[in-house]
Amino acid sequence: MKIQERTGAGAGRSASPAQPSVGDRLPAPPRERKPALAALAVLLILVGALGVTMLVLQIGDRIEVVKVKNEVQAGESLKDSDVTSVMVAKDDSIHYVEWSQLKTIQTYKAKSTIHPGTLAVGEMFAKTASLPAGKASVGLALKEGQYPSDIKSGDVVAAYRVSTSGTPSNNSDDSTGSSGTSSSGAIVDNARVNNVAEDDDATVSTGNLSLTVLVDEADAAALASAAAANQVAIVHVPGN
Repeated sequence: MKIQERTGAGAGRSASPAQPSVGDRLPAPPRERKPALAALAVLLILVGALGVTMLVLQIGDRIEVVKVKNEVQAGESLKDSDVTSVMVAKDDSIHYVEWSQLKTIQTYKAKSTIHPGTLAVGEMFAKTASLPAGKASVGLALKEGQYPSDIKSGDVVAAYRVSTSGTPSNNSDDSTGSSGTSSSGAIVDNARVNNVAEDDDATVSTGNLSLTVLVDEADAAALASAAAANQVAIVHVPGN
């Protein structure tokens, strides 16, 4: 009987073990500290901040430089009308011509053709002009009617011998020259205008114009002789 009573008394008890109270929870294990990762994170933050700072400083360090807006031929100097100023990021590895140096660089000559849109750098210029191999520069003093009214530096022209009356000469003797002559009286078939004088007052008052042209060395003597006799007229080459 006592055995049955004990069994019946235990029948109402739960089989699950008693849960510890809140105050009886086991303490959590301490977190493992990783100082190396923390140091790496700080280092990355510092590197990123330094990179941003350098970029901001570089963008802010800008200089005013010379930009060519009109084609400049070899042997020519920069004119005020040929250039404008732009702001660029400073770079010590590039020898930009700064805007404050414009007057100085205008005393130099272009070593080769400088195309529009080019930023001028010191390597493009030399104190003395150097002509391409096999070429010569010939000066011409022309009267009104002996040149196109819209002539400018860089134009390709033909030079003809003309009589004192201003009409083209058909005399074969007058057409002597070298490789650039033709039966139509051309002394030079293909010459490039290297420089046009900027004396606007003289052009307006007298109609005279001074310019230099770049020609083959073989044609230089004939052209210079005709120019000395004031017997030269120039025309634009078709397609120029």
